[in-house]
Amino acid sequence: MKKTVIGARLIFGALFVIFGLNGFLNFIPIPPPPPAAGQFLGALGATGYMFPVIKGIEVIAGVMVLAGVFVPLALTLLAPIVVNIVLYHLILAPAGAALPLLLLALGLFLAWNEREKFIPMLRMK
Repeated sequence: MKKTVIGARLIFGALFVIFGLNGFLNFIPIPPPPPAAGQFLGALGATGYMFPVIKGIEVIAGVMVLAGVFVPLALTLLAPIVVNIVLYHLILAPAGAALPLLLLALGLFLAWNEREKFIPMLRMK
C-alpha cells in the first residue's frame, strides 16, 4: 500500500507542478476552449490576479505533495482547485474530462490515506 500512496502522490504532485508552471511559462500548448469555457477563462484572466494565484498555489502545493511535506495542508489548498477543474471540464469543456477525473480520484485517495489528520477539522462542535 505504501508504494501505491507514493505513486499517487508523485503523479498528483507532478501534474500540479507541471500544469502550474505551464500557467507561467506556456511550454504546453493548450487547444482553444469551447465558447462558454473561453468566456469563463477570459473573465478569470481579465482580473489580472486569478491565474497567477491559482497557478502559484498549484506549483507550491504540488511541490509539497511531491516532497511529502505538509501533504494534508497541500491537499486542502488543492481541493477547491480540483473541484473547479472537474466542474469546468464536466460542464464547459467535457472533451477534456479524463485528466481532471484522474486528479479527483488521486486527490480523494490521498485524502483518504491522510484521513486521521482531517478528522479534527471535520468534527462538528
